[in-house]
Amino acid sequence: MTRAGRLPRIARLMARAIRFDQLLRIRTVKGYADLAHLGRVSRARITQIMNLLNLAPDIQESLLFLEPVRSWRDALHERALREVVEEISWERQRKIFAGLLSRHSGVERKSAAESER
Repeated sequence: MTRAGRLPRIARLMARAIRFDQLLRIRTVKGYADLAHLGRVSRARITQIMNLLNLAPDIQESLLFLEPVRSWRDALHERALREVVEEISWERQRKIFAGLLSRHSGVERKSAAESER
């Protein structure tokens, strides 16, 4: 049974950040400028995407496993997460993220176990 809806944009951005990091580590690309050129975005945008890697691992996982979006607009977006990314303490990140989720009531998370079903 397939679920209606689309993958949340923030989930796609998180996955891209992980993939971009892999490309940098194995030296497929030299730096953010190469990624920006390949993705046809600015270096600043690549930095915003790559900053998602500074999130606590459990927050990254939560983003990857968000429920599909069924409306035209995503409830949670990268700009809203900048406040979380700026915080260096994972414990404080979790508190800020929890507050974001409660403010953006349309955001539904699923566990990794649920997504494997």
